[in-house]
Amino acid sequence: MPLKVIGTGMGRTGTHSLKLALEQLGFGKCYHMSELFEHPEGIVHFEKAERGEDPDWDTLFREYQSAVDYPVTRYYKQLIIKYPEAKIIHTIRDPESWYQSASQTIIWASKPSFGRIFKLMIKLPFKPELRKQMPILKFNGNLIEREFGKDYKNKEEVIRRFNKHNETVLNTVPKERLLVFDAKEGWEPLCNFLGVPVPDAPFPQSNKRDEFVNRIKNIKDKIEV
Repeated sequence: MPLKVIGTGMGRTGTHSLKLALEQLGFGKCYHMSELFEHPEGIVHFEKAERGEDPDWDTLFREYQSAVDYPVTRYYKQLIIKYPEAKIIHTIRDPESWYQSASQTIIWASKPSFGRIFKLMIKLPFKPELRKQMPILKFNGNLIEREFGKDYKNKEEVIRRFNKHNETVLNTVPKERLLVFDAKEGWEPLCNFLGVPVPDAPFPQSNKRDEFVNRIKNIKDKIEV
């Protein structure tokens, strides 16, 4: 099934709230980073994309009508060509606020301390679930480094790269296909863009900082790290 909606915003710009909103609006199941952790076999498609090869996107998104968040965002240029009828939603956030959130969530999770790495290595031979997750964790860590540099504490450089991504999206995606969306705006601009009625329910506000950290801890608990 071709994707109907593609998200191009970086993680921590309201992508999880957008996922829930799209699902609530009837756009089927939405692919998000959380889906990759649940189905780690999907990593092969992103690895191909990273090598500059042509992934089988139709197979990866077979059960989905929309896709947002990392690592989908990194390959949006391929995806908007692959799915020319898809509408593009670019989630945004104040750069300072984004950095504070990202450095304590997605970057923190992708750049483990030596102690966390040591624990992983000890348990790796005995935990099949952990062995399935390891390629995802490693791949995501490498992508974060390529996106934002090795020194994620260099706030100025990380924000510069974040802003550059936003600028590139706006200069790449045809304006008639694009909605620049701040989740704080709620349902109206999103529904108007997608041509669907506004739900009689609050706009989902999900995956706040504490929720993200708890989700990562739940993954760790599952694999007993």
